[in-house]
Amino acid sequence: MENNPVAAEDDRARSLRRMRRLSLHLAEPSLLPAERQLATVPCARAKRVSVANPAAFAAYMRGKHWDVQVRVFEFFRSRPDLQTPIEIPMADHRELCLRQLRALVREGGVRPFRYVFEDPGVYFAVAQAAGSVDMSLGIKMGVQYSLWGGSVINLGTQKHKEMFFDGIDNLDYPGCFAMTELHHGSNVQGLQTTATFDIATDEFIINTPNDGAIKWWIGNAALHGKFATVFAKLLLPSQETGGVTDMGIHAFIVPIRDLKTHQTLPGVEIRDCGHKVGLNGVDNGALKFSFVRIPRDNLLNRFGDVSRDGKYTSSLPSVSKRFAAMLGELVGGRVGLGYSSVNVLQLAVTIAVRYSLLRQQFGPPKQPEVCILDYQSQQQKLMPMLASTYAFHFASRYMVENYTEMKKTHDEQIVSDVHALSAGLKSYITSYTAKSLSICREACGGHGYAAVNRFGSLRNDHDIFQTFEGDNTVLLQQVAGDLLKQYKEKFQGGTLSVTWNYLRDSMGTYLSQPNPVTARWEGEDHLRDPKFQLDAFRYRTSRLLQTAAMRLRKHTKTLGSFGAWNRCLNHLLTLAESHIESVILVKFIEAVNNCPDNSTRTVLKLVCDLYALDRIWNDIGTYRNVDYVAPNKAKAIQKLRDYLCFQLRTVAKELIDAFDLPDHVTRAPIAMQSQAYTNYTQQVGFQPEPAPVVL
Repeated sequence: MENNPVAAEDDRARSLRRMRRLSLHLAEPSLLPAERQLATVPCARAKRVSVANPAAFAAYMRGKHWDVQVRVFEFFRSRPDLQTPIEIPMADHRELCLRQLRALVREGGVRPFRYVFEDPGVYFAVAQAAGSVDMSLGIKMGVQYSLWGGSVINLGTQKHKEMFFDGIDNLDYPGCFAMTELHHGSNVQGLQTTATFDIATDEFIINTPNDGAIKWWIGNAALHGKFATVFAKLLLPSQETGGVTDMGIHAFIVPIRDLKTHQTLPGVEIRDCGHKVGLNGVDNGALKFSFVRIPRDNLLNRFGDVSRDGKYTSSLPSVSKRFAAMLGELVGGRVGLGYSSVNVLQLAVTIAVRYSLLRQQFGPPKQPEVCILDYQSQQQKLMPMLASTYAFHFASRYMVENYTEMKKTHDEQIVSDVHALSAGLKSYITSYTAKSLSICREACGGHGYAAVNRFGSLRNDHDIFQTFEGDNTVLLQQVAGDLLKQYKEKFQGGTLSVTWNYLRDSMGTYLSQPNPVTARWEGEDHLRDPKFQLDAFRYRTSRLLQTAAMRLRKHTKTLGSFGAWNRCLNHLLTLAESHIESVILVKFIEAVNNCPDNSTRTVLKLVCDLYALDRIWNDIGTYRNVDYVAPNKAKAIQKLRDYLCFQLRTVAKELIDAFDLPDHVTRAPIAMQSQAYTNYTQQVGFQPEPAPVVL
């Protein structure tokens, strides 16, 4: 074989490049160039960590709207007549829920509707606190102010604000949000209710054309609502054809009950959806309209209007753009649900951890019993969940801040970001919370089954969070679709939105062949390095994104776009969840680095590491299949995860206390911070033991 000097030179150049690249991987992270390092804080190396400054810890967790939540808590603490009993008939619960909301607004001085527009962060804090008192109250507040009120103000114009704002604010105008139909929920564009314009009378005619178009599950409809925002197809008379033209889904204010007599208005048929699995303080109903006439001014016309002579005008050029703009204005519901779900998880974890520290059983031979949180099995049930609760807390706070900024600036980039972020976080957090509620119940044994200890009501009331404001499976598909759009933009030189911007610089790196040296690093400093953790999360997301794009391209050729999407659906759902986990980790790392108190920051770093390593371990098969993690490293990840669970147990009480949820908010006897068993026995009628007589 002839010597080829050019080929030999190419081989030497390739060898040098491989050696330089290998040297970078062999270097300790601290020796890498500064621009390639992530900000880190020292690992908590001691066998036992501690919270040196509990007050600073709680202050960092509270956030800037804690004062208004305390106002809500204290108002209901001062009003025992407004507290929801453990057992209450549905009819009584509904009336109590209305009284709770009226009292808070009219006597407690809390005006949630004003916060919706002046400072959404305050509104979400109020709704979260109200949900802690009674989840039905939190949802009823959301129906009145975020859905009914929000639709009027966000989709309407100044005339609607002048007509309805005060009545919605002070509860003179209780209302409904009538979007979902018997046959259509997530597919809003498929709604069948019609709104036909009558030029002769200058009115819209609202009609339910078939039983599948009956508005269903409408909160406030069964008993209390006087108005409804009805979403319907706008039909305009066509001069060319003599028929009607479908202008797409629009929103209309439809009176459903007389303001004075509260009687159902002509043409409106209302039925009660009846007893539900949970949230029975909310009066869900079904609405059917038979050619109900409303004034033309009742069209919420921010994105599209109809003139007196039946002409349609809009600042947006197409049905699809108008539809997207309308739904974009309603994203606050998803933000609120994700935010409130974190609070439900905090309540459940607080109850389960406090009881696990209280309850003792077994122990070494001839020695005292130990608390059940000292058992590894209990630690591994609850400590990753506690870490996730912290992670969700910071991620949901970021979501609310972004939403608030969006409402102030209406910046298109932020609007796009909030839409996808709220869909992903709402889906991921509510699904995780739903599963965790059952685990918390089981972790508390038989006492977790007692209604007074709240797991049953929390689980039942929260369960629907996975469905309303967008079914979680549908929302994850939206996230996957947005990721694929961003993936395409990356290669076409387009602008990437804030949440996905790591794709711009990192996908090439993450999609390169895993390095065989770093795949074997198993030291604690490496595994607890935020750079390793983020790289692992982003590698998985980038790989899933690339392979999803390839699979869709391949199957589209034979199955079409819908068939290809359906063929790859599980892959796409996993992609969306992987991406959301990455976003959550980024926000947690930022929260750790931004913490001003050294002691708090050290403990938060421990919690953040457990969140990250628990997620990596839960999907270790994926990392092993592509040789991203070698067998020895996988074992090291599992061992460190278990050890971090043990370390977290030593500060579990302090981590729970930092949520700052007082006993009158948690309300579960087994979670009382003092005399828990005394409170529990008194709940079933035992009298407290008399104090010993001192002679």
